[in-house]
Amino acid sequence: MALRLLANENIPGDAVEALRAAGHDVVWQHTEAPGLADLAVLARAGAEGRTIVTFDKDFGELAYRSLLPATAGIVLFRLPPLAPERVVRFVVAALTSRTDWTGHFATIELGGIRMRPFPHLPADAVAKINTLLKDISDDLALQ
Repeated sequence: MALRLLANENIPGDAVEALRAAGHDVVWQHTEAPGLADLAVLARAGAEGRTIVTFDKDFGELAYRSLLPATAGIVLFRLPPLAPERVVRFVVAALTSRTDWTGHFATIELGGIRMRPFPHLPADAVAKINTLLKDISDDLALQ
């Protein structure tokens, strides 16, 4: 099953290319919209049903505060300094190890993966949030 990912700017390009080569649908923020604010990245992920892949710890708090819909997800990598090729291998191996990233905030370290589900919202609230996130994403794309 192909993953729909939004790789934050801090994800190595080699990892993005390896994920694409494996058949995954990966948008890389570094080439698509560099410098985009974190809230706008969240809005895009929500609107497009993508899982954000990042090294930026701020996304956890932002996701819960902004009530990111369960159609999106966040994967936070917390790794010690490693050689670039090891980072790429680890990121690709971890992301392709499962397919249930959506609806969760996941933290991945060398020792394992921790996943927490996003708060459950009623379907009508999710629809309203998705519409709002799409509007925000569209507005930010025009800037």
